[in-house]
Amino acid sequence: MSQAGRVTDEVEFWKRRGELNASVRVIRARTPERLRWRAAVASVTAAAGTMRGFARMRIEEPVREIVLDLDDRILRRESVLDARKAGVDLDRGEVLPRHTRWDLKRTAYLTGVDQEELMRYMKLPNDYSRPVDIAAVVIVSRALASAHKQRGDNLSSRVQADKGDGLLLHEQYMLDRAQYEHDLSRRWIALSKTMIDGSR
Repeated sequence: MSQAGRVTDEVEFWKRRGELNASVRVIRARTPERLRWRAAVASVTAAAGTMRGFARMRIEEPVREIVLDLDDRILRRESVLDARKAGVDLDRGEVLPRHTRWDLKRTAYLTGVDQEELMRYMKLPNDYSRPVDIAAVVIVSRALASAHKQRGDNLSSRVQADKGDGLLLHEQYMLDRAQYEHDLSRRWIALSKTMIDGSR
């Protein structure tokens, strides 16, 4: 494949041929950036997440080394989070900060969300002095934020705010609910940002 080609296209080419090691070499040879290169890394880690044993380790460990060597702190953090979505843990304490359940409870209270809502999608320790899975907290918080925003957008789009005879009562209710959903979305985003503040 040509070095001038898109890194995502090259990675997909080698993945289709079942040669994930070649995909890792492509990632290693390209200049890291936050769009296509990150998408290529996420694609390889997603493929590694379906593997087991030595075959998985042969892909996961080189990708982990590449990610941990990144100079871009945000790209390093987001690559780790992308991998966790696929069930691959590239971070063993080197990237994401450590927080206890107390830290999570305090941050959730300050941002105005119910931290127990996270328990519908992930496990939280019963002992409040024990660390929580920060990657899972961030991924779930972002997903909740996205869901609330989508709900708010859907409600807003169903109301014709520019009609001349004013809003009907149910339309005002819908706009109020949309505003509430958007506010919840911002709160969940605030939680996720605070929990990864200080990533290395």
